Amino acid sequence: MGFNEKFIKEIGPPAAAAAGQRAPSPSPTSADPPLTPGTGPGTPEFLRFEDLVAMGDPQKILEEVTKIVRLMYPAANFNPVQDVFKDVVKLFRGEYPGYRACNTWYHNLRHTTDCLLAMARLIHGGFIQGMVMEARDVALGLIAALLHDTGYIQTAEDDYGTGAKYTMVHVERSIEFMKIYFAQHGYASEDFLFCSKCLECTGLEVKIGELAFISRHHETLGQMLGTADLLGQMADRTYLERLPFLYHEFKEGGVQGFADELDLLQKTPAFWEFTQKRLAGELGGVDRFMRGHFRVRWGIDLDMGREAVEKNIAYLQFILANHGDDYQRYLRRDGLIQIFQEMRRQQGSGEF
Repeated sequence: MGFNEKFIKEIGPPAAAAAGQRAPSPSPTSADPPLTPGTGPGTPEFLRFEDLVAMGDPQKILEEVTKIVRLMYPAANFNPVQDVFKDVVKLFRGEYPGYRACNTWYHNLRHTTDCLLAMARLIHGGFIQGMVMEARDVALGLIAALLHDTGYIQTAEDDYGTGAKYTMVHVERSIEFMKIYFAQHGYASEDFLFCSKCLECTGLEVKIGELAFISRHHETLGQMLGTADLLGQMADRTYLERLPFLYHEFKEGGVQGFADELDLLQKTPAFWEFTQKRLAGELGGVDRFMRGHFRVRWGIDLDMGREAVEKNIAYLQFILANHGDDYQRYLRRDGLIQIFQEMRRQQGSGEF
């Protein structure tokens, strides 16, 4: 995800926290938002967004993306996407020649697979509404999603700090990695041009119309990638637990505007407001396609991804309004906060 300095200057603490509003207290051991899962129309009460696919398992993500593509293009050659997927998994795990393992805890492999699945869902939703796209363009859009944050990965000889130091230039580095990768694997120059423009769409200040895509369908796929990057991460069940890690990525990368981890959490509801405006504006409102996907794929007439984001934000606002001084106690999913606290302790000074 690209970073928007103007956004940081404009946002402040969420209104609920600033006003001291309080919500009913849940059990202090509960990691779930104070909302009933699956409360939308037509949604079984027991079925939550995170129940659909095991988001922590890259292979399960690939299997689901494959199923989605087969719903649209039963006879299409999906091997190129599968090949890139395997290489990206190797890259993030430190098994790809010439590169270190991913050492950023927010922009990690899970974020990439979150984005990939969100991209596939958006494309499928567009297909359902009559959008006609070449199967190859769809494959390239998915490949762009897989490569969109490779710029955080350090080369083997780069042993100083972490990949977070590249936060402000990670899009450019991702495009450079893509250029090398495409050349090594025989992709055409026009494929690289299209996919590189898609990666640029993940920048939060980018004007999509200035990228000069060769067709409206290509531009739509770029807008879908920018949308998938945002919604994929914010809908993840561990989004809130990973935000303290994001603060330290920003700090190492020279991103200004946050005093500490809590300050970043306090500004996150405002970031969601900013995101919704960008989704509806520069990104063309392509998030509207999500609902059709969930209706056809899962029989649920609801945008479950947006619902998951709103649940995350509602729970965050509850924590900030009621437990700001002890917020980490209420972020318990997947043991990430315990990992974060241990990493801080190992540093000795209380900072990464």
